[in-house]
Amino acid sequence: MTESKGTDPRPVRDLLQANAAECSAALQALAASAADEIAAAADRIAAALGTGAHLWTFGNGGSAADAQHIAAELSGRFLLEREALPATALTTNPSALTAIGNDYGFDQVFERQLRGVCRAADVALGISTSGSSPNVVNALRCARERGAFAIALTGADGRECARVADLSIRVPARATPRIQECHIFIGHALCQLVEERLFPQ
Repeated sequence: MTESKGTDPRPVRDLLQANAAECSAALQALAASAADEIAAAADRIAAALGTGAHLWTFGNGGSAADAQHIAAELSGRFLLEREALPATALTTNPSALTAIGNDYGFDQVFERQLRGVCRAADVALGISTSGSSPNVVNALRCARERGAFAIALTGADGRECARVADLSIRVPARATPRIQECHIFIGHALCQLVEERLFPQ
């Protein structure tokens, strides 16, 4: 067996510093360009949750994880010890996802669920780095058809998700990792703002 010489930390350090610089630049650009949209989204979510209406979150892959993260912070807690809030990710039931995907097609996996649960007072939050995920687009359109408020988190282009949503928050970046890093930054900001609005100290 040959002895491992380990990894030279210098190129790793360079990679981390380059990624950190890109991430920081994207976050700073987001903070400068999207404060109004983030505030408006927080207001709509807080208004809905404050009346007992529901937040539905959804996305694919890393965006599914972000959707679950946001719902978990609200249904559990973020920074404050407070009442639980009605927030659910539509990505967490494998039986529903596989049955709907098999019977109706993968582009219907979120829309079909919303048709059973979404009400006019609710908010739907769809996350797509490309802005063009068909199942996210369909779910956002369905939410609006049912009278709910539809919010899209996307990359810089926005694309179809931004066109069908009531409100879009576009990350001013095109690299998927930077967009996803900004999306969870937005998610944390929304959770903090919602808590501050509903549970003022």
